[in-house]
Order: sequence, then structure tokens, then C-alpha cells
Amino acid sequence: MRIVELICRHVLIPLKREVSHASFSRSSTDSLVVSCRLDDGTVGWGEGLPREYVTGESIETAFRQFQVHDWTAVGEQEFKTPAELVRCSEALVFPPLDAQQPDDFGNALKCAVELAMLDAGCRSLRLPLADLIESVPEAAAMRVRRRKVQYSAAITSQHPRKVRLHSWYFRLTGFRQCKVKVGVTGVDDVTLLRQVRKHIGSKMRLRIDANEAWTPENLREKVAELKPFGIESVEQPLPQADVARLAELRPQLGIPVILDESLCSLGDAKRAIEGGWCDQFNIRLSKCGGYVNSLKLAAMARAAGVGFQLGAQVGETGILSAAGRHFACSVDGWTSIEGSFDWFLIREPLTKQNMTFWLGGWAKSIDRPGLGVDISSEAIRRVTRREERAVL
Repeated sequence: MRIVELICRHVLIPLKREVSHASFSRSSTDSLVVSCRLDDGTVGWGEGLPREYVTGESIETAFRQFQVHDWTAVGEQEFKTPAELVRCSEALVFPPLDAQQPDDFGNALKCAVELAMLDAGCRSLRLPLADLIESVPEAAAMRVRRRKVQYSAAITSQHPRKVRLHSWYFRLTGFRQCKVKVGVTGVDDVTLLRQVRKHIGSKMRLRIDANEAWTPENLREKVAELKPFGIESVEQPLPQADVARLAELRPQLGIPVILDESLCSLGDAKRAIEGGWCDQFNIRLSKCGGYVNSLKLAAMARAAGVGFQLGAQVGETGILSAAGRHFACSVDGWTSIEGSFDWFLIREPLTKQNMTFWLGGWAKSIDRPGLGVDISSEAIRRVTRREERAVL
């Protein structure tokens, strides 16, 4: 089998509500959706979300990378086994457009193309995506088979009434974990955390995500005033430019530090481990360059004694939700998983299957080949703004 066609689409996905955090606010999401066709006619799908405030990417840069890429080598590769399919994925590299761009530039595009390749390949091989972990040597020892997983709740800074209602919902339906976005301009984080803790109760695990909102000078103060509410970790408290300061500040905080925006590549992970910058990684498929890279990041974390969680980006559709489900159900050792907010957030679902978690955040594993979801061609047509085709 080999790849004969790739189509990259810019899709505009409307959201049901505005989502805000310290780095950005959005009521819709610009995403990449890629389809991959094999020479046997099998079609697979992938998704990536370029974010300028994370990896510097945009829809425009992603399309330029897709346009100028030499697809010859990709079209010449053949695969007949899962291991060969993984090697095809590993060979997919999008060089930065200029020398000033970081080594993770192009990660969203790589994720979208790679997932489309893996979905098509696994469909043709009649293999669920989750089984690919056995063909990634670094991660094979982490293989588990979960029949269901429980997602974390999430609360963004919003009107107090909505915070109260969402907190009650998460508590009454049986969620066990909740993440709260803090550091948003104009929002008092102490008041927000007090309200959330009051309504979710004392038993639910609570962590905070500052999205780079704080500085090395105020970090200890910010964490200290929120610790009384029982927070168990803080995610990305400092901007990427200051992240090395966490080596000295992290031991003074008294709670684990999670890297997110500063953890996008294997190189980032290596620097964070060697520098002692964090206690955990937040692995998100799109920002980390796809499924195989994310497996390798989890394996690197485990080998270094660093924890990891599976994160999600605002506006992910059922394509990335399905990929995250396969990851969560097949990888051992994560501390929490996020995502699958489809029904709650996405106004235009792209998958025929509803990938939203059930009450309490519970969701079943996917046993069908590939990603295990079917794409609505009508929905794809409605949300597509432009497309580029590569015939291999």
C-alpha cells in the first residue's frame, strides 16, 4: 500500500460559546482537516489546530508548508505492516519556512497529515489506531487495554452563574477531576477558585492552568493565594521565554508544575528534563506533532520519572477526540485526560459518531479500524474555506 493523494482543508468550526483563557479568546476555531487516499481506495482523516501563541503556526503558514513540501518521498514509501506504517509517519518532516522558526514549527500540519495517513493505513490493515503503540519501540512497554476512561472537567473564567452551574453539573454527574483556567485579565482568581471549590465539593481533584499569565516575580505569590483551595498542580505558569526560571522557583511552590505551551517537541522535553523545569508534561496531539511523537513524549516522561497528562485544544472536533481516545485507552501512566467536549462546544460536528464523553466524563474505547469514526462529507463541505491537493 502507498499514499496517492492528500487534501489539506482550512475549516472554520463555530463554537457554541466563547472560550477564554489568559492567552486567547475564541468563539470559533480555524483548523486543518486532511484526507489521505491510498492506492487501494481507502481514505483516512486527520486534524490539526495551528496556534500562533503556542508553536507560532497559523493557517497561512500551514498551507505554505503543505504547498512547498516535496511529497515525492512520501508517495514512494510502501507499507504492509503496522511497523512500516509507523516508519512512514516518522519520515514525515515539515522544515520551518525560515531559520528563525522553532523546531516544532509545522506540528499542527504534521499532526493532521500523520493522523490521516495512520487512519487510512490502519483502516486498510484492519487495525485500531490504539494498536500502533506496539510498533513504537520507545512506548511499547506502556501498552494497556482499557475498555473505558474518565475525562477531566474544565472550567474557564466566565460569568459567576455559569461557573456555579458547571461546577454543580460536574459534581452531580460524578466527575473526579477538574481544571480551572486562571490568570485572565479582569478576573479575581481567588474569588473564582473559592466559588469552584465550594460547588464541586472537597473531594474532587482540582488543578489550575495559568496559560503563561504570571511572571517569575509574582509566581510564588499567585500560587500561595490559591493553594488553600486544594489545588494539586499548576500548568504553564510562566511564558515560554521565562520557563527556565522554573528550575529555581519550582521547589518553592509546594505543588507540581506542568509544562504545556513550552512542551511541544522531543527537544523541548529533553531540555525540560535536563533543566528540572517541571514535574509533568501536558501532551496534546496537535501541538506535539501527532500521534507517534506523543507516544514518544509519554515514554520519555516515564523514563525520566516525569508525569504526563493527555491534553486537548479548544475546538477539537471528533477526529482529534477519537485519536485522543485511542491514546488514553492504550497508554499507561497518565495522570489525567482532557478533551471529547464535542457536543458541549462544537456547533458543526464533523464525525457521524458523537465523541462526547458521557455523564461523569466516562467514555468507551474504540475498537473499529483506524480512528474508528466516519466523516460527514456534508459537514466538511459546509465548513471548508479553502483546500490544497497533493497528488503523489
